Amino acid sequence: MATRDEHIKQLLSLLPDSPGVYQYYDKEGTLLYVGKAKNLKRRVHSYFNKVHESQRTNILVRKIHDIKYIVVASEEDALHLENALIKEHKPFYNVMLKDDKTYPWITIRQEPFPRIFLTRKVIHDGSRYYGPYANVQLARTVLELIRALYPIRTCSHLLTPENINRHKYKLCLQYHIKNCKGACEGLESEEEYLKYITQVRQILSGNIQQLSEHLRNEMQQLSEQLKFEEAQEIKEKYLLIEKYKAKSVIVSASIHNVDVYSYDEEENESYVNYMHVRNGSIVQSYTIEYRKKLDESKEEILSLAIAELRTRFKSLSREVIVPFLPESEFENIQFTIPIRGDKKQLLLVSEKNVKQYKIDKQKIAEKLNPEQRVTRILSQAQKDFRLHNLPMHIECFDNSNIQGTLPVSACVVFKKAKPSKKDYRHFNVKTVEGPDDYATMYEVITRRYRRLVEENAPLPDLIVVDGGKGQLHAAFDALKDLSLDIPLIGIAERLENIFFPDDPTPLFLDKNSESLRLIQQMRDEAHRFGITHHRNRRSKKQTESALDHIKGIGPKTRDALLSKYKSVKRIKEVPLQELSRLIGEKKAIALLDGLNNNNLTIKQL
Repeated sequence: MATRDEHIKQLLSLLPDSPGVYQYYDKEGTLLYVGKAKNLKRRVHSYFNKVHESQRTNILVRKIHDIKYIVVASEEDALHLENALIKEHKPFYNVMLKDDKTYPWITIRQEPFPRIFLTRKVIHDGSRYYGPYANVQLARTVLELIRALYPIRTCSHLLTPENINRHKYKLCLQYHIKNCKGACEGLESEEEYLKYITQVRQILSGNIQQLSEHLRNEMQQLSEQLKFEEAQEIKEKYLLIEKYKAKSVIVSASIHNVDVYSYDEEENESYVNYMHVRNGSIVQSYTIEYRKKLDESKEEILSLAIAELRTRFKSLSREVIVPFLPESEFENIQFTIPIRGDKKQLLLVSEKNVKQYKIDKQKIAEKLNPEQRVTRILSQAQKDFRLHNLPMHIECFDNSNIQGTLPVSACVVFKKAKPSKKDYRHFNVKTVEGPDDYATMYEVITRRYRRLVEENAPLPDLIVVDGGKGQLHAAFDALKDLSLDIPLIGIAERLENIFFPDDPTPLFLDKNSESLRLIQQMRDEAHRFGITHHRNRRSKKQTESALDHIKGIGPKTRDALLSKYKSVKRIKEVPLQELSRLIGEKKAIALLDGLNNNNLTIKQL
């Protein structure tokens, strides 16, 4: 059985680089602390990789025996979720947060001529609440801008038809400065007023483009009027709104006492995540796993999970959000399959957590058995690329040239899905003139596998060529002429399609497919290896001169001549006697004879 330190170390290795909330538990399973993080991996690691200045924090770390976490979409979501969990569970080490403070909401009151105002108290009376806002200044700015856009009343009068007809209230300053249209005196109809409310609801629901445009226009007008101080104030508000995220996924107080279930599966396992939502915030999250035995349907497994988790967590929620309807019927439960809105966002959060559970499980298994990951990737590649055997040994080819000059080709070798650099090879193309990728591919494949056959070396389980159908068929012809039957595929660079020699229809793999990523990694590595070799050849070619082609003139003699005379053209003009004193009479005669009589190309350096 793993020790506490081993268990914590394993949990730390599984943490994702995602925003979320982490929860620390002691050995009895008591929740000690809840915290939020922009990056879960980095934040939680920081507790365990140093001694803290605070003795209280050091004591907390020593008590931690288990870590759980919930991933969310943003840091702001994590802030709201942390607040909800602390209020729900009241962990001991969150003592500084255990107060009655709540985040503010903007509410549209359920009443005649609805008011819009800021509140920290949510009352379930039919009013609409938007938020909560982690930044109260931002909430006030949004409210202030809404009032600047629309003539919404700020008074607390009860504007019933009876009160208005009795002229119970008098016009106030807000009417005279044109911030209100005087609904209290019957100068505005409720129908007209509700049109403004409809637009405000759209803005509070995430449509902040109108606010941004209004601020930008006002800022521009003030700048044109040279009112730079006022323009600066508007600019600050504009920048706040630009930073404002349209809506948090944990935002609607109208979602009260609701269960959320999401589902995911593999070949033999199914996973169901359960979340409980109260007042628009997640207060519980748990993932359960089932091993399939008789090809059970997802609807059947979801039914089992709902029954199990509702009993385990004593849930009495009447509304349950699900991705699809379960097989069984449940009394006093209304199932909702959301398409959009707050409930859909909550379902997406649940789905994110069930996927993270799968990833964590896979990481644990691969740490215990490193070969399992390789086997999984190669098994999927075998299936995707229609192979008879696991592709334990794969070779990939890529051609490089610049307008047909100095054509080269690279061969990279992967064994057990990892680069085997000692087996890499590059080829200087010998028989091809000009930019002919097909002929180049034919030559290189022929040379590579003829030699392997002659040396009785192991042949690959799969060959990959970088290119479309042309390069693929050239490689296929080369193998055919060698009487070799080696599986072969091509990858087209633009669309990342996989081609087979005997199939005109390409294979489209998901961009997240591990098989595709393996082939892309090999293609990129072959490209890098080939370009490096091609660059080295170009560098060497640029340092060549006519002296390199004269018999009897070696590198030392060439360097001595070029160091003294700088170019081949000048060397041709030097008298024989002077050259003889430098390199000897025999070499001097050979040099001038080679330069003047053989009509070699002179290349200045």
